[in-house]
Amino acid sequence: MTSVNSDTSAQTGLPMGALLALAMSIFITILTETLPAALLPQMSASLGVSEPLVGQLVSIYAIGSIVAAIPLTIATQGWGRKMLLLIAVGGFAVVNTVTAISHNYELTLVARFFAGVFAGLLWALVAGYAARMVPDHLKGRAIAIAMVGTPLALTIGIPAGTFLGTAIGWQYTFATMSLLTLLLVVWMVVRLPNFAGQPAGSRVPLGQVLAVPGIKPILFVTLAYILAHNILYTYIVPFLAPAGMADKIDIVLFVFGISALIGIWIIGILIDRWMRELVITSTALFAIASLVLGLWAKDPMVIYGCIALWGVAYGGTATLFQTASAKAAGSVADIAQSIIVTVWNIAIAGGGVVGGILLHTFSVAYFPWTLFLLLSLALLVAWNSQNAGFPSAKRT
Repeated sequence: MTSVNSDTSAQTGLPMGALLALAMSIFITILTETLPAALLPQMSASLGVSEPLVGQLVSIYAIGSIVAAIPLTIATQGWGRKMLLLIAVGGFAVVNTVTAISHNYELTLVARFFAGVFAGLLWALVAGYAARMVPDHLKGRAIAIAMVGTPLALTIGIPAGTFLGTAIGWQYTFATMSLLTLLLVVWMVVRLPNFAGQPAGSRVPLGQVLAVPGIKPILFVTLAYILAHNILYTYIVPFLAPAGMADKIDIVLFVFGISALIGIWIIGILIDRWMRELVITSTALFAIASLVLGLWAKDPMVIYGCIALWGVAYGGTATLFQTASAKAAGSVADIAQSIIVTVWNIAIAGGGVVGGILLHTFSVAYFPWTLFLLLSLALLVAWNSQNAGFPSAKRT
């Protein structure tokens, strides 16, 4: 594999074959992460454990990402980026194969932990990889294309995986994902350029990355925004129950997924010129949806409208925050991305904890107001980060 640095890799257009390969890797990552939740009853019966224990297969995945993303990214700074990415993607083929053939809960739990480890590494690499394949004025759009795997997985992959798991069994579903992953590895070998790792003398410690102007505001906004999202997304069924919509969860999630696709499409078009404005607008739209839900939480039509607004706002957040991080961090973008991945997964876990406390101690009526508070804080920090973090187009 020939090493290419970030300057010589700049192209006049978008390398769609390579970017879509990155999008496919995100698609498989999201499927691997969320399918146990979608196939909860089937996996519970097959593995001989309760549904709450199967739910821990999602939690252990997040823990794997949290503990591995930063140390692995720092330890592999000197590795060629293509080889490292292929190891991360190939790891999914291994862990999903183990999951597919396992009849033992403990073995499945271990496989899921390592799936999270590979996910943490992959998420730390993808945004920087996409950005390095294109010139500066196309970096945001390239990252948006790479990140389209997330809404596609939510709108197409999860329903298809759920149907397949119900029709032929959850183990065959994971085996199918392993096969798709092997095909993706071949695709990446053929289409992805290689980029050299950091030379030993130029590697940057974690503390120095955190000190880069703009990184801390980006991390705070990411944490607050994704925490708000996961409080509602994790407990969406009990939240819908007072409005008599718990049995409409498939329709609600479909509306959310389609809206998220629209959101990432809009952001993909505008991000390279209007990143700051998009972050502020996205956060404000989600805050407005939360406020409206707090005032009219029992009206089905209002709920559908707010779900759509939430989806549009959320759809491109991974693109927005990772683009902001990549631009602020520059040559240490991969380490900055690993910190984003860790914060993101902490927010996922935190959403389950905070939402659970609100649900069992108070009621779902407190959800929208908690979201509104978190998003107001995120909006305030984003608004005041015009010099670094979320700069205007003129400053960029």
